[in-house]
Parts: sequence; C-alpha cells; structure tokens
Amino acid sequence: MPKNARVTIQYGPYEACGVVESRKARLAGLEARLTAEGHSVSFQEIENWNAVQILVNGETVYKCGIKDLDYGGDGIIDPLCSEAVKAVEEAY
Repeated sequence: MPKNARVTIQYGPYEACGVVESRKARLAGLEARLTAEGHSVSFQEIENWNAVQILVNGETVYKCGIKDLDYGGDGIIDPLCSEAVKAVEEAY
C-alpha cells in the first residue's frame, strides 16, 4: 500500500469499571503508529462489543479486540499495533 492511505478504524463499546461505552483511549497507540507512517486516520463507532476493525479502501485488513490493545501510549511496544500497521502496509 502506498504511503498516505486513508485508514478507517471502527471500534465498538466495551465495559470498563462497570460502564459500557465506546472509548478511543485504547486506540491512541494505533493512531500514533499509523499517522507516523504517513496514513490519515478516521474513526467510526460501531455496535459490535469489544471490537476493532481497520479498513483500507473499504476493505477490512485487520481485526482484534479493543481490550487487547494497550491503554494509551504511543503503540511502539504493543504487538497488536505492529500487526495492524503491517496489515495496512500490505493492503492493496
């Protein structure tokens, strides 16, 4: 995939401290890694619980559970962020 791809991160609600809602805090590292590679990132809430889907050109290239991502941070040491960036880079 060439640089500057348009990446959409879809994310669903999850439970934290007894409250269920959609939050982007666990996506900060993923966003940081993708923007560092030159991609533009947009977010879209979905209804699927505990879900993250990454779309490039309308096609899903990566999926994981949102609670599996590290909370906050820059995503450098999160292995799932590395997998997601690789999936975006290999998309065509």
